[in-house]
Formats: sequence, C-alpha cells, structure tokens
Amino acid sequence: MDYQPSAIGISQGMIFCAGLGTRFKPWTEKHPKALAPINGKPLLQHNIEYLQQYGIKDVVVNVHHFADQIENAVNANNGWGSNIIISDERDYVLETGGGLLHAQKLFKPGERFITCNADILTDLDIAALLHFHEREKPLISFAVSNRKTSRNLLFDENSTLCGWRNNATGEERISVPKDNLVAKAYDCVVIFEYKVFDHITFTGKFS
Repeated sequence: MDYQPSAIGISQGMIFCAGLGTRFKPWTEKHPKALAPINGKPLLQHNIEYLQQYGIKDVVVNVHHFADQIENAVNANNGWGSNIIISDERDYVLETGGGLLHAQKLFKPGERFITCNADILTDLDIAALLHFHEREKPLISFAVSNRKTSRNLLFDENSTLCGWRNNATGEERISVPKDNLVAKAYDCVVIFEYKVFDHITFTGKFS
C-alpha cells in the first residue's frame, strides 16, 4: 500500500551508507556496499523506494567509503524520486551512533524520524512499527525478530532494551541487569524521537 507524504506521521529518514562493507567483499574493495546490485537495482535504491511506500521522501544518506560513487549515483538518478541530503563523513568513520549524531543538523527539530541500514532488504511494515512506538511512547523503537543472528539484543518483560550478547564469543554487555532477559535479533529499522539527541553524551565515533 502506498502512503501519502506524512500519512503515517514520519516524513524524514536516514539510510546508513558509510560503512566499509567488509562482509560484501570483494565488491566493496572497489565500490560502496550501498551500491551493490540486487535484481537490477542498487541496495540504496531499494531502500529509498521502501521508505517511499510510506510517504517518506526526505532522506539523509551518510557517506564515507567510496563516498563519491554514492553521491554520483544519487545525482545521476535524481535521488530515485526522493529528496536526498548527504551527511559527509569522508574524513572519519563515525559508526552508527556517531553518524546519527553528526547528521542531527539535517533533521527537522522536534520531528521523529526513521533509520535503516543500506545493506538490508525488508518488507517490514513501518506503519505497524509506528503503531507500537506511539502506543509505548519510547524515545526509540527497534524492529526485532526471532531469526538467528551472531549478536542478540536483550530485552526485559516490558520490551525495554537492557543489553546485548555476542553469540559467537559469549560476551555480554548489560546496562540494566534483570532476570530472564529475552534475546531478539536486530532488524535494522528504527524509529527515533528527535529529543533522543538531548540524551546522547558521547561524541565522535561510537556505535
């Protein structure tokens, strides 16, 4: 179903494209992972069109690895029908958290936004995620599932994020110790309230 602009209450998004894409080698030795072709389209185009289905056409794209290739593709294709704003990270790799904070000035103050990773393909229902977000009223709502993954997010009985576990090494980082934490896979689609920026105390590069 196609949504009109802002029909679901989110008008702006961000697609994370700055990563080195080590899992996409050898493609990423000469190209950014965001431009890896899937069924005749680059991943970036797939995700721009995914957000368009929900009326989200103002999209921030962060760039670092082969940044010029991404900018050239966006310009050559007129943003594939969306208004694409580049968040330039050429001089430094900021990771996800640092990249988000660096892009703060490109979001509309006070308005919620959605993010996704460039290297995913999904048909996740953003309207359903937004329904959950509005019902629970958190600062951040993660899309999660029960699929197998190398690292799980750990939630309590109220679906509050408490930490994560590396399933390969057994390492855990718990910020809110609780019993019977539930492991879920992170599905790389997230809704943020703009005021989350008021709570970020890190600077520079952070995950």
